[in-house]
Amino acid sequence: MRFLPSITRTTTMAGSSIIADDIRRFILTSIPSVPFLEAMLLLRNETGVAWDSTHLAKRLYLSDKAATTLLAELHAAGIAAPNARTEGGYCFHPASEALADIIGKVASAYAAHLVEVTHLIHSRSGKRAVQFADAFKWRKES
Repeated sequence: MRFLPSITRTTTMAGSSIIADDIRRFILTSIPSVPFLEAMLLLRNETGVAWDSTHLAKRLYLSDKAATTLLAELHAAGIAAPNARTEGGYCFHPASEALADIIGKVASAYAAHLVEVTHLIHSRSGKRAVQFADAFKWRKES
């Protein structure tokens, strides 16, 4: 069986996966949610569009407030830059060529393996929830 160069068979604790290690690492360290991923890919796919919160909210079925937060997060992550032509608008503008390259790989992986990528993103937040809950466990003092 042949795989695309950026997609190889790897193994996770949950079982078998076909997401390459570099893509998995980027998702786990840089993609906080599926809406963040969707917004990032939407900006990437429509580079000529100046995205404001209203436009993004309509496309992703989010509130204006959530869309505003996503645009700010994309900007803070070095993925989007303010668009001078549109008040409050952003466009896809990765801070480096390496970032643009890994985002392209993530886009390909997401298109080919939507469920696996989505599960990977959710596993990240699930681990945080468990860690948070563990902080409140009563421990017997020695």
